[in-house]
Amino acid sequence: MSAAMDTESTYSGYSHYSGHSKKAHRQGRDRHKSPRSKDGSRSEKSVTIQTPPAEPLLGNDASRAEEGQDDNWGETTTAITGTSEHSISQEDIARISKDLEDSVGLDCKRYLGLTVAAVLGLLVFLTPIAFILLPQILWRDDLEPCGTVCEGLFISVAFKLLILLIGTWALFFRQPKADLPRVFVFRALLLVLIFLFVFSYWLFYGVRILDSKDTNYQGIVQYAVSLVDALLFIHYLAIVLLELRQLQPMFTVKVVRSTDGESRYYSLGHLSIQRAALVVLENYYRDFTVYNPALLTASKSRAAKHMAGLKVYNVDGPGNNASGQSRAMIAAAARRRDSSHNELYYEEADHERRVKKRRARLVVAVEEAFTHIKRLQAEEQQKAPGEMMDPREAAQAIFPSMARALQKYLRTTRQQQYHSMESILQHLSFCITNNMTPKAFLERYLNPGPTLQYDRDRWFSKQWTLVSEEAVTSGLQDGIVFVLKCLDFSLVVNVKKIPFIKLSEEFIDPKSHKFVLRLQSETSV
Repeated sequence: MSAAMDTESTYSGYSHYSGHSKKAHRQGRDRHKSPRSKDGSRSEKSVTIQTPPAEPLLGNDASRAEEGQDDNWGETTTAITGTSEHSISQEDIARISKDLEDSVGLDCKRYLGLTVAAVLGLLVFLTPIAFILLPQILWRDDLEPCGTVCEGLFISVAFKLLILLIGTWALFFRQPKADLPRVFVFRALLLVLIFLFVFSYWLFYGVRILDSKDTNYQGIVQYAVSLVDALLFIHYLAIVLLELRQLQPMFTVKVVRSTDGESRYYSLGHLSIQRAALVVLENYYRDFTVYNPALLTASKSRAAKHMAGLKVYNVDGPGNNASGQSRAMIAAAARRRDSSHNELYYEEADHERRVKKRRARLVVAVEEAFTHIKRLQAEEQQKAPGEMMDPREAAQAIFPSMARALQKYLRTTRQQQYHSMESILQHLSFCITNNMTPKAFLERYLNPGPTLQYDRDRWFSKQWTLVSEEAVTSGLQDGIVFVLKCLDFSLVVNVKKIPFIKLSEEFIDPKSHKFVLRLQSETSV
């Protein structure tokens, strides 16, 4: 604690503090300075990491102190932040070096695959041209004259090569979305098929044309045309295997996040396990709400509070071991279990009350700020063009009026680590530029959004590890379970095959809908 209070910083974007808050600030500073002189040797050995300039709106420690604060704490309290203290062991250094080696290996594998594919594609496009030009270069005088049909084949080869080039660019030359642990089987098979195909054509061309110096030039050109036609058919096969085969849904996967149990269902076609994992991760960043570990600390703190309230007395003397104490604590916790649900109920009710109260304050503050913006815009229209404020300046002008309400709400809902001061100002200027309403501005903060909504440095999931009992290149099957792990949590994926649906038809005779209305001639009227 003493080493962590070396530097003190306050947010200057909020309202002025009262004299009482300044006095509390000086007392707190003196109180935290006093233990530093007693433990000066410890602070010299610690490794301090300076806080980044684009820090969140609130520190992570604020969420832990939130439970014991009233609604008016911000009026008489000064927020103090400091540096963090971390230590790095030899195991951490070894793990970091291993991750660097793995990343270098993945880069080499990816660039090697791209190089092989590029060389093979260049060979494919140059082969028909070489088949046509080599006889003209080596035995031009012995060739038979090329007639009208032969010259028409030149146009056919040119246009087919152009179509093949465009199709290859659209299908294969894409920016990779991820680094998969294994090769894509169908893509590798297509590369091997193309290599064997071109090699066999070259072998036949060398034996039957180059060695014998065939003089039938029209037949040579026709041979090159047949090669281009075959390459076009292979391209059609690639479209079927790589794109069309996986379009029909065949499996339903359930994705569950291990920490909070949030789940989603997706339909997939015939895919390998690694490509299914890639599809799951793409949908995860879009559909799942952002992972917030601060929301999971409530149950842990509640359990720690229950255990802290238990006292164990050793009445048998010092000879009793610790196992007896642990059994006594477990028995006492079991006796208190009946009353724990009441505490949970009142804690959740109090938390919901504070969230609704601070949400109402935030909505009112933002509406007043946007009303002030409209008034400023009306005043700016009467000024000269050179004196008008840009959206960034307008956002900086109205932000202090809503900053305290937004600060309290983000602390209560434990979202402060995802929103920095700069990101809020950028979002506010964006809403002002596009003439958006206060409700549109608050949508990002009132409801936690997907992971893609936030900056990459706020993500808790950037690198994933695929864990599967089956080979990751094998296809999906009914009952397969694989896990996608990251640093703080994991995604458990359970695969179920879509059942076979049998529909039967039942014929209804149109005459069965006819009926006869019989009226009695004698009535009471």
